[in-house]
Amino acid sequence: MEIQVLPLIIVCAYLVGMLIVGFIVSKLKIKNSKDYLVAGRRMGLFMVAFSLSANNIGGGCTTGVAQKAFGDWGLSATWYVLACSVAMIPLAYFAPKIRKTLAVTIPEVVGRRFGKLSSNFTAILSVLSLFCLTSSQIAASGSVINALIPSIPMNVCLIFAGIVIILYTTLGGMIADQISDLVQFIIILLGLAIATPIVLTKAGGWDVIASKLPDVKLDFTAIGWATIIGYIFNYFCTFLAGPEMVSRFETAKDEKTARNASFLAAVLMAAMSIFPTLLGLAAYAMKEELPGLAANGSNAMMTVTGHFAPGLITGLISAAIICATMSSADSNLLCMSTMIINDLYKGFGGKKELSEKQIIFWTRFCNVAAALVAMLISLLGVSIVTMNTFAFGIRCAGPFAAYGLGLVVPKATKNSGLISIITGTIGFIVWQLIGNGATILLMMPVVFGCLVSVITFFVVNWIEWARGVEPAPSAYLTAEEEAAVLAKESEEM
Repeated sequence: MEIQVLPLIIVCAYLVGMLIVGFIVSKLKIKNSKDYLVAGRRMGLFMVAFSLSANNIGGGCTTGVAQKAFGDWGLSATWYVLACSVAMIPLAYFAPKIRKTLAVTIPEVVGRRFGKLSSNFTAILSVLSLFCLTSSQIAASGSVINALIPSIPMNVCLIFAGIVIILYTTLGGMIADQISDLVQFIIILLGLAIATPIVLTKAGGWDVIASKLPDVKLDFTAIGWATIIGYIFNYFCTFLAGPEMVSRFETAKDEKTARNASFLAAVLMAAMSIFPTLLGLAAYAMKEELPGLAANGSNAMMTVTGHFAPGLITGLISAAIICATMSSADSNLLCMSTMIINDLYKGFGGKKELSEKQIIFWTRFCNVAAALVAMLISLLGVSIVTMNTFAFGIRCAGPFAAYGLGLVVPKATKNSGLISIITGTIGFIVWQLIGNGATILLMMPVVFGCLVSVITFFVVNWIEWARGVEPAPSAYLTAEEEAAVLAKESEEM
């Protein structure tokens, strides 16, 4: 196997650039813990929107979509990303409410409403899932590096990927994270937007490609509306209760920016959804001319691009894919460390009030420690799909109602939050075991868990409302508390 020189140079240039960004941000922009954890709550529309988009666009939404288009899904593979876009639209209703909490994490908001036990349970579920997600992203990043430099052992590639992630996440925190997200998404969007028409033209044009495809591959809804709607619900559930998504809304400079960023992210993701699909279809149509193309289309996007597009474009796309996976890893890592210090430390007996410098120091320490553990997990060779499926479900299904509905149901009682977290988590685990992760009765395990969580939330509330139980405290700060928090953050800027 040959070393892919141009993609390797572009990847190295990007990684060096991100390390420089992390160093500069650390020196010039990190003045207090809010700068490090939520970018000082001063990010504008484009930074938030691009960061939201980048967190959802990785290898699965690029090479994975091309493979699905090459396989049974055909043109309907577009829905894999388009469903993300649609799910962002109802999320815009919650975005300003998330920003209004002036919180740092999901467990912090859950704790305000439903007590310490609910907060601790949510934090444990989230940290456990983020360990798995960080491990899977390190594994994915190492795999791409190994593909670029096959002469280097996989274990060495995994360690290298982990070290790079540790360095620029630990240095620059959320600000550096969002800058890397911005650059990464622009590279993906422009790279695919430039490469796709070049590939289609060099392959003879769309008419020639379409003539070589079975009719079923040109059906935009071939996977069925039940599957499409299932994906939309799945994404909405994981977005609303996803720590890395919520943390992006918390970085917005105001509530209006948070809401508009959700709409803009929907547009950005929709804009790039068609490109990987078209490349996958082009690979299928021209498969007789593509040496090295895998029978299942797993390398369809890179093979067809490498065959028909200039080396620079192929290099940009290769770089974008690895940077996408590493960007997701740093987001997961930072969210995990933030919860450990912000929620678990306080929730499990941490009595000493940490200073701003101590919060930053110990969060950075947790970044390093957690990433090292995640690297060890990735070295064990656990299936990436298995880790991701478990992680997304375990963090979202239980806390979904307590967090999401806790923001919009002011009369919710304390027990409704705690019990819904427990039943939602159990529901997800049971559905996962019954179907071995598959969709049953049109519901994915995480959607079933969220449904159980919501039903439990309302049933407990109806029972306790009838008994006259008092509402739980608000998820939002009082006017005086909010003014004090904003004043303190303004002084520290």
